[in-house]
Amino acid sequence: MTQIAIAAGFGSVRRFNAAIFNVYHRTPTQIRDLAPQKGDHPENQYLFRLEFRPPYAWTRILGVLAAQAIPGVEAVDGGTYRRSISSNGAHGYLEVSLDEARNALNVRVQIAEPRSLFFIIERVRGIFDLNADWATIERTLKADPELAARIEAAPGLRVAGCWSGFELAVRTILDQSGAAAASAVAGRIVQSFGAPFPIAAGVTHLFPTPEVLADADLKSTGLADDQALAVQSLARAVCEERVSFDKVADPDAVVAQLSMMPGFSDSSVQYVAMRALREPDAFPCGRGVLAAKLEQRSRAWRPWRAYAAAYLNEPDSAG
Repeated sequence: MTQIAIAAGFGSVRRFNAAIFNVYHRTPTQIRDLAPQKGDHPENQYLFRLEFRPPYAWTRILGVLAAQAIPGVEAVDGGTYRRSISSNGAHGYLEVSLDEARNALNVRVQIAEPRSLFFIIERVRGIFDLNADWATIERTLKADPELAARIEAAPGLRVAGCWSGFELAVRTILDQSGAAAASAVAGRIVQSFGAPFPIAAGVTHLFPTPEVLADADLKSTGLADDQALAVQSLARAVCEERVSFDKVADPDAVVAQLSMMPGFSDSSVQYVAMRALREPDAFPCGRGVLAAKLEQRSRAWRPWRAYAAAYLNEPDSAG
């Protein structure tokens, strides 16, 4: 009960019990006695239902996560997203699926440290962009006729986030080789330097920490010299706290720091800002004349350009 009280934000069990009694006019013990018994649950496993405001393009966001999934760390199959996680020194696992009947996501978390649950659930909300004010976003973007047609064809498209900003930034560096090659190399990096953690189908390891990758022999995984240098430069910057993806007070400072590092183009920095920093106005549009024209046109989409980018990157918004 002490762990539950602390995880819920109370300083003591007494205050927790008092709050429960004030709301429900029963003690926690009495509430447990009233609950139907469904047998034993696995130890350290927690179930949550996270609601969202429809429309919500579940299939599309799951497709983005599947395309970028790091082998051994993440897996998408049967309409479910799974991955290994680590928080406050405790290793665990989460699984997310759609509850269509309730406009919600069902989240299963397994971890031995309940005080991490608030952090984990907030991170899941970010991965699936559950806090998006879709009505406001839609109203702004529909002023553009092309975007209006795309939104009508596929309403409720969200911007996928990530569990770890460092992990996403490493994957972004690898993506310069193309999606298939990046996935293969990412899998080899995980197998070589990630901590083994076989907990579910397709989930076998934790992603390597910055401390491990900072001095790892990355070229042994087939990584090109320039990409190996870029990954190690990023890892060392995180270790030295020159770059941080957690509790970011100034996203612009992180963007500026990444822009000066090897392996990051302007577009890839904006991609990291969009997914890791959850910047709704980030706009990864590439380079060249067409990109410059698109950048100018995008000013009318502010402050929701990340959502416009999600629609413009859809190969076919119909169906």
